[in-house]
Amino acid sequence: MSEARILYYGLWIAHPVLQTAVVVAMLQHKLQRKFVFFFTYVASQILAFALLFPAFLRHNFEAYFYIYWFITAVSVVLGFKVIHEVFLDVFSPFHTLRDLGTVLFKWAGLVMLLVAGVVSISSNSKEVVPWMQAIVTAQRCVRVIQCGMVLFLLFFARYLGVSRRQHSFGIALGFGGFALVELAMLASWVGDHLGQVTFSLVNMAAYNASMAVWLGYMLAQSPAREAASTLLQPQRWEHSLTDIHHPLPTDSLIPMFEGMVDRALSRTRVATDSVSGSCNPGGENKAVGATSKILDSEKLLR
Repeated sequence: MSEARILYYGLWIAHPVLQTAVVVAMLQHKLQRKFVFFFTYVASQILAFALLFPAFLRHNFEAYFYIYWFITAVSVVLGFKVIHEVFLDVFSPFHTLRDLGTVLFKWAGLVMLLVAGVVSISSNSKEVVPWMQAIVTAQRCVRVIQCGMVLFLLFFARYLGVSRRQHSFGIALGFGGFALVELAMLASWVGDHLGQVTFSLVNMAAYNASMAVWLGYMLAQSPAREAASTLLQPQRWEHSLTDIHHPLPTDSLIPMFEGMVDRALSRTRVATDSVSGSCNPGGENKAVGATSKILDSEKLLR
């Protein structure tokens, strides 16, 4: 057995070992409820190894083929849901921003499916059937989104009060780092700058590194995020989106102005009635008495 084959088996067997450690760490720290889809993703990868590795050793390539593509399709869906889960955890104090992000993620998923469908239909490859091309295209779209999520957290973490030691940041970092390496290796392999063996070894080593990052974050204590009261900029985003989502009625000031006009008119009527009442003797005497009192008070003030 060649050294490359031994290294390949060693990296592959390390997958379930690290994944089991991540699952155990999440169960110990009770994180499986907070990150449901991430926990499901890691557990599904352990099951995938239990099915794929024996089929590969027995040279049952037909079973390996269908199991591999089924697990890949499930991993694409779970990987996309993990990104959404991390996004919800990052924006947990900002409900309006979180709702907007959920809508954007739904649209991103729909666009991803449309792109995968169009690419699979327009593909003329005889080696890759359309449904395989659709899964590969969707997987690459998810990888690009994972890279974008990491870049977003790296640039905007301090604005959102997210520490780089939090669990959600570690999950995104592991996915994004592996996605970046895989996309770079894939581009080199397609351009004939990299061999198949090297591509497989580097890709598996990068995935082991991402799982090591997850394990470290799951074992570490996540610090409390910064208080939302000190995050002025995201609060302005939150308030602006809330105003857009729940705008004030355009005629909301009209009742106030109408009340002011009514009060002004009522005072005018009272003043008019008092002037008209001064035409009779009683009214005139009252007016003269009031005027004299005002003059006396002014003299005392002087």
